[in-house]
Amino acid sequence: MAETKTEHLQYNTMTLNGQGHVTTNPNTAVIRLGVQTIGENIEAIQSENAELSENVIQALTELGITNIRTFQYVIDKNYEFEDGIRVDKGYIVRNILEIQINDLDNAGFVIDTAVNNGANVVDFISFEVDDPSMFYQQALNLAIMDAMRKAKSIARQLDTPFDPIPIRIVENSSSPMPRSQQYFLREIASTPIEPGIKQIDAFVSVEFIF
Repeated sequence: MAETKTEHLQYNTMTLNGQGHVTTNPNTAVIRLGVQTIGENIEAIQSENAELSENVIQALTELGITNIRTFQYVIDKNYEFEDGIRVDKGYIVRNILEIQINDLDNAGFVIDTAVNNGANVVDFISFEVDDPSMFYQQALNLAIMDAMRKAKSIARQLDTPFDPIPIRIVENSSSPMPRSQQYFLREIASTPIEPGIKQIDAFVSVEFIF
């Protein structure tokens, strides 16, 4: 009786990283600005801060901006050092508002309006895409294709008889933090603010057999 032999193929594995990038025009500006007051009488500077903050909110509302929220409200001690000794100088009250606008061409005018009505702190401006999921999916597909191109290139160099087959894909991307742009008040007034281009990135690790 003839003996039947079964040939077992041995596969090798390799894990490669891929990255994909998609650029698009941002359509939303997130601006954080507000009022900071300093003084020795906590009730007085709270009252002053509230009045100025209300003026800022009213001015922004009159521009048609409705997406306004309190981002930060802080009361802290104010210290200064004199001859190496820490001296109590009263309190700092800081009220930061976060606003979102879709008319990016008017971002500078919006900030000017807030400053002219009492805002004296501008934390940052971030230009974003309000729904980045479609662009992220495109970037993710490009990242996978990038890893596959690398795998095929390596397989050709190794002169393997089979094309690499992906058996495991790990998404390494994380939600991007808004990239803030810092401004001093003297630089803002009447100065155009350009939103530029938004880049959406995706990263993957892909395991192949070959």
